[in-house]
Parts: sequence; structure tokens; C-alpha cells
Amino acid sequence: MTERTLLVIKPDATQRELTGEILSRVERAGYHLLAMEQVHLTVEETRAFYHVHEGKYFFEPLVAFLSSAPVVAVVLEGEDVVDGLRQLVGVTDPEAAVEGTIRHDFGETMRRNSVHASDSPESANEEIAFFFSGRQLVR
Repeated sequence: MTERTLLVIKPDATQRELTGEILSRVERAGYHLLAMEQVHLTVEETRAFYHVHEGKYFFEPLVAFLSSAPVVAVVLEGEDVVDGLRQLVGVTDPEAAVEGTIRHDFGETMRRNSVHASDSPESANEEIAFFFSGRQLVR
């Protein structure tokens, strides 16, 4: 089924100028870019984006990291893109991620793992709306 999802290229990857390589892998996997924006999130915006993790031990360090430098938010479309993109990016811990996944190849630590990918169609819809209005989605 054709779906949409959100990919966020995190500060560790944008600062190392890996955005193009990550997007190239996503496109080679057959996913279509519908919208893209580079933005430097404030602490408040980052808290709102990751609200589902509020109260967890990693929340405050995650907020500090994500608001430390620009990120690139990308809306993708494709067949089963939510699950497919999650497979392409790999598990959260780069050391445990399968070789060839984005997090294995570019991630540095559990927090500095280069990308965020929506974990469900419902999360994708909420996360896409956080970054983009309907008129920004060009497909």
C-alpha cells in the first residue's frame, strides 16, 4: 500500500554533510521525496516533536542534541514506506544495526544515530503535520 512517512536527518549527519548520501540511498530504495526542509528546531519545538518520550531518561539529552544544529525533514512516499524506511535506517543503536543500513554506516552512538524515521502510519501523519502543511507536499 502506498504510504507517506517522515525522515529527519539529525544534526550529527547534517554537520558531517551526509544529507545527500542519505537521500540518495532513500531514493535508490524507490521512495519518492514529496517535501524537504532544513530547519534549526528550538528547544520548545524539539520537546513538542518528541513529546511521546517526555519523562524518559533520554528525553532531555535528546532535546538538547536535536536542537543543537539544523536538521533536514523529508516527507517520503512509496509502497509500505513506513516499514521499508525503518529497515533501511536500521535499529537505533548503530553498533547493533545491520551492515549497510544508514544507522550502521553513519551513526555514531544511540543518540547520534544520524536519522529519525516514523514508527507507524499514525506517527508519520502526526510528524509530517508537525513540519509541513498540505500545500508543501508536491505529489
